[in-house]
Amino acid sequence: MNTQPTLTKDGQETGTTGPAQPSDGLKAGLKNRHLSMIAIGGVIGAGLFVGSGSGIAAAGPAILLSYALVGAMVVFVMRMLGEMAAARPSSGSFSAYADRALGRWAGFSIGWLYWFFWVVVLAVEATAGAKILESWVPAVPQWGWALIVMVVLTATNLGSVASYGEFEFWFAGIKVVAIGAFVVIGMLAVFGVLPGSDNPGAGFAHLTDSGGFFPMGAGAVLTGVLMVVFSFMGSEIVTLAAGESEDPQKAVTKATNSVIWRIGVFYLGSIFIVLTLLPWNDKSIVEKGSYVAALDSIGIAHAGQIMNVIVLTAVLSCLNSGLYTASRMAFSLGQRGDAPKAFAKVNKRGVPVAAILGSVVFGFVAVFFNYKWPDTVFAFLLNSSGAVALFVWLVICVTQLRMRGIILRESPEKLVVRMWLFPYLTWATIVMIVGVLGYMVYDGGSNRDQVVLSLLVAALVIAISLVRQRFGKADRPAEVSERV
Repeated sequence: MNTQPTLTKDGQETGTTGPAQPSDGLKAGLKNRHLSMIAIGGVIGAGLFVGSGSGIAAAGPAILLSYALVGAMVVFVMRMLGEMAAARPSSGSFSAYADRALGRWAGFSIGWLYWFFWVVVLAVEATAGAKILESWVPAVPQWGWALIVMVVLTATNLGSVASYGEFEFWFAGIKVVAIGAFVVIGMLAVFGVLPGSDNPGAGFAHLTDSGGFFPMGAGAVLTGVLMVVFSFMGSEIVTLAAGESEDPQKAVTKATNSVIWRIGVFYLGSIFIVLTLLPWNDKSIVEKGSYVAALDSIGIAHAGQIMNVIVLTAVLSCLNSGLYTASRMAFSLGQRGDAPKAFAKVNKRGVPVAAILGSVVFGFVAVFFNYKWPDTVFAFLLNSSGAVALFVWLVICVTQLRMRGIILRESPEKLVVRMWLFPYLTWATIVMIVGVLGYMVYDGGSNRDQVVLSLLVAALVIAISLVRQRFGKADRPAEVSERV
């Protein structure tokens, strides 16, 4: 077992903790298999299954380029985050790094914005899961199913980090197996070698036989980017979870190095199969959903129900990880004096109970808003958190520009993961993210609303942080340290 040195807020090593035990009170309860599956499943959200049909309808086969562009951006961001997380694993991940590299205001702001994003996601996913469950058991109302799902996953997270990891291992495992099987079976059908398939097996002809590869024009690729970018959120969860693993440096390094093939297989691979099994303008892609339509074209019976089971699994996985992520960010904020002190306390099992309950209470409130005022209050919450994913990625990029120098100066031996072509590729990624945000504003409609409202909420949070600092409300607790 490795012993882990601890780092004070000034960046100085103060000694060693016990074998593989976090210095912040959390327990190293996540096994390597948990971290591996969290890393793999983190890039597979319900949005991939549910939202891909709209993207295909908007861009045609060129949606593959949209996925490739966003996928490349996520790979670069994860490489930067992996560089920092491998050197200094922390339950606060990029929020803790922004705190150190950019200032107290940055860590406070991006931490709370990220927490806000995930508690709103809890409401979205709980409602999505409840709709599926109600269709199976209509005797229980939709709000009842949402309540049951939230209570069960809250209990899971309150049990121990190991119970969270075990649930996520199986949830993510089902998603991974489902997409893997879809890609293999679909590829056989594409070439007409799948026994009993109803698909004509046209090879790659459907990529160009309905108006070419760019049927809606090259500009549709950018429109597609806006439609798929948010389905990638969640890749960074593994860097938060690494702080509670047996060997965080190894876990982060492995997850960072594997992100390319994960995005290539699960996103590009599965969408490629859909586009080769069916013409992009087939009405069933939008009406039934891209994956159900593809399975129907092969002749797989009960494709809709099969996909509902997989989507429900993805929803539960997202809920489970969302609650975990929000609570750990709240815990880290509490440790740094940026949230109530109770959030930084753990029980004898190393579980931050107050941080979990505080996060889930807001999630329950958001679920209530979704049922009571879906087009007003909840729509505001949804739009005001909509661009936070891009803000997080942008902060990670800017933070890495500063953290590289800090790590080289204080502990160069810990720089085991390096961003490629630093700093040029970091700056290129920043330009890409700013470009997406700019195009969202230019595109208008709900995209513009998301950017504007998210910027307003971000400005409010930053203002609160600056006021706290100005009036001495943000003194750093003396015991704050980060695991390295």
